[in-house]
Amino acid sequence: MSTLTTVATRRGRDLVAPRLFRQLSDRVAAENLVDREYAERVVDQTLAFLAACAADPDSTHAPSHTVDLGWHAFLLYTKEYALFCRQIAGHFIHHVPDDMPAARGATTARHAPTIRAIQQAGYNVDRELWQTSAKCDPDECSASGKDGDENKDSRIPR
Repeated sequence: MSTLTTVATRRGRDLVAPRLFRQLSDRVAAENLVDREYAERVVDQTLAFLAACAADPDSTHAPSHTVDLGWHAFLLYTKEYALFCRQIAGHFIHHVPDDMPAARGATTARHAPTIRAIQQAGYNVDRELWQTSAKCDPDECSASGKDGDENKDSRIPR
């Protein structure tokens, strides 16, 4: 006789108060001209992504372009974002642009370690939202679980 074991996955949206989740979703919907349901999916994956970054601070994780939209929206709420970071990571999770030209145009393979980290942290992955690489006008992005200076030697002088 075999037993079926199910593993419940967590939702990113449960990491913040419902009011903040609505605010972030509303901003993503308005700024990106997407419907509410899609915006909620984006914010949910953003929060799961940040939780995975907190759980694995020694690795660099990169959001998809779509997930990065949610991260940018959250960064605008600086007090709430800083508090969220302290609560899940114990420190600020920096948004770090990747200025290396070789990284541009990356495919979903770039996101495989991040997707695994999200799953290992116990969160659901909405695979549709991980199909494209982030482009943080004009840089690609990653999360820094440490001091935010991981790629300081590769930055392009402005």
